[in-house]
Amino acid sequence: MKQYPADRIRNVGLFGHGSAGKTSLAEALLFDTKAITRHGRIEDGNTTCDYDPDEIRRRVSVSLAVAPLEWRDTKINVLDCPGYADFRGEVVSAMRVVDGAIIVVDASSGVEVGTEHVWQLAEANNLPRMVFVNRMDRENADFSDALASLRETFGKAIAPVQFPIGHDKDFKGIVDLLTEKAYSFHDNHDGGFETGPIPDDLMDQVHFFRQQLVESIAETDEELMMRYLEDDAISTDELIVALEHCVERGEVVPVLCGAATANRGMQPLLDGIVDFFPDSTFKKFERADGEAIEVKEDGPLTAFVFKTLADPHVGRVSYFRVISGTAQTNSPTTNVTQGRSGRLGQLFYMRGKEHLNTDAVGAGDIGAVNKLGNTVTGDTLSDDPQSSPLASIAFPEPSYRAIVTPKTKADLDKLGQALSRIIEEDPSLHLERDPVTSDAVLAGLGEPHIATALERMTRRYNVNVDFGLPNIAYRETIGGKTTAEYKHKKQSGGAGQYGHVFLELSPLPDADFAFTERVVGGSVPRGFFPAVEKGVHDAMEAGPIAGFPVVNISATLTDGSYHDVDSNEMSFRIAAKEAFKKGVLQANPVLLEPVLSLRVIVPDAYTGDIMSDLNGKRAQVSGMQPAGDGMTEIDALAPEAELLKYATDLRSITQGRGNFTAEFSHYQPAPHQVVEQVKARNAEAHAAAS
Repeated sequence: MKQYPADRIRNVGLFGHGSAGKTSLAEALLFDTKAITRHGRIEDGNTTCDYDPDEIRRRVSVSLAVAPLEWRDTKINVLDCPGYADFRGEVVSAMRVVDGAIIVVDASSGVEVGTEHVWQLAEANNLPRMVFVNRMDRENADFSDALASLRETFGKAIAPVQFPIGHDKDFKGIVDLLTEKAYSFHDNHDGGFETGPIPDDLMDQVHFFRQQLVESIAETDEELMMRYLEDDAISTDELIVALEHCVERGEVVPVLCGAATANRGMQPLLDGIVDFFPDSTFKKFERADGEAIEVKEDGPLTAFVFKTLADPHVGRVSYFRVISGTAQTNSPTTNVTQGRSGRLGQLFYMRGKEHLNTDAVGAGDIGAVNKLGNTVTGDTLSDDPQSSPLASIAFPEPSYRAIVTPKTKADLDKLGQALSRIIEEDPSLHLERDPVTSDAVLAGLGEPHIATALERMTRRYNVNVDFGLPNIAYRETIGGKTTAEYKHKKQSGGAGQYGHVFLELSPLPDADFAFTERVVGGSVPRGFFPAVEKGVHDAMEAGPIAGFPVVNISATLTDGSYHDVDSNEMSFRIAAKEAFKKGVLQANPVLLEPVLSLRVIVPDAYTGDIMSDLNGKRAQVSGMQPAGDGMTEIDALAPEAELLKYATDLRSITQGRGNFTAEFSHYQPAPHQVVEQVKARNAEAHAAAS
């Protein structure tokens, strides 16, 4: 693939709801531009962008793929992105490096929740947008309904520049409102079409859709608006020029249509990308210190790593976009984010999983390199060690956690390194440690996200694991005050063991533990006090209800006795431990459950359903307030045990439109039914272990 100057490069992302046809669209674009010679199909598992075994098996994209192609002496880097919310970390990465967003909509579904999410992300990244209404050849396809839902959701900036001729099985062409021509597609799926005049029976539709187009453009220009209101005709040439500027400023979003699997409408879409989207010099990038940097071909190299692929065969592959200068094969470079120097190896362009070697990647272009030291997603590469790094990527916070358990000792030995490599590849995954059990806890954006990551880890690194919901960090305490006595006495010939203590136990709400002594008359020598405290600490590791740590308790040594010969530190440590255990049982033991502070933001229409669901989760709602844009914020406290699957529940109730954050608040006594459930699970675990 030849080198292109920055003003002849378009970096565009395909975004949308899951199963809207983004990967099929990328495949058709590659086929029509002769980048590939076979038009693959999702059903056959042979598309260019969905090459990972997980994607082939699931028939959905789980990671972004880059697919460069050439059209009208322009290089177009197409980034095919997942549509499902579990994999939106890939979408966030792509948004950082593309210059325009093609939002793909299913003609039979219109705007879906994934459409809204990617629209909001594109808007937040100030990206010019274009909508492609796909699957016009499918049953129940309706362009007018899809367009109406787009304009209702996103406003009159939505402007049709095409509309279909026919639909379902009868979809055979499109009318282009700018060229004022009709395109009739070939029946052999070669992507070609014949150009002719618009049929007379479609002129009413031409008038209707063209009025919407003119209205959208005129609203951005006072002079055009006056002419529109005065019925002064606006020429097609004027519309085209105005539309180009409006798209670049994000004021108008043109709508095109077609059918990717039938290879219809691809070439007009390619023309739209070249004509309407800005080139790769359009976007400005921000350094970590806030300074803006423009895309320019001269100056020192600045390249941003937006994706990392951990391949066990070729090593770590770093996808990068060059912001300024030129990346050269076998040239020295510095990772200015981490302050590490190194050398670029063989550079290449990625087309799906294919490597296309190149000697250089110029400004505005997207390339890749492997085995680049410790470089990870979000790092900045430069040939100027003194330059400051670009701002990193703000990935979505995890909302689902799973405990990862190796199946064998061999799996345990390999687990840590394998998990680290998976997290390098997907920064929206976090690895945590259970503070009580030290189990590995993998946090992600949903159960499918976790499952896919672990399946990939098993396939690549041969590490077999089970995963499930994490353990709840319950605690135990006492509900009253008591005094307990224990005498440890052991005689077996020679030196024996003797320790005797009285412990006074009382609740301590504001601290985990306090130890004091109130011994009079030397009944327990001062030298044994530390041993008594250690014995209490030993007993606090596992409470009597279900073996959880004991907290919020004050222990006071009040009395005891000793033996001149047989008493020692170990004897008093054992005596204190047993006295404490005895005392906790006497003092009304209480199981404490962790409570999380929950902040839920949902569309107003779902507020009642969310409140009802929270009530069923033993939550205490502390407040509700408007969050803007038709959203409501609900603040609540809820037991952690009720929120283990809240990411899934919330997504189901709100059709994916709600989001939440949760953080630890405090512990509170668990109700009787929870105590019984925890005790039963604890008994089952002990029985299974034995």
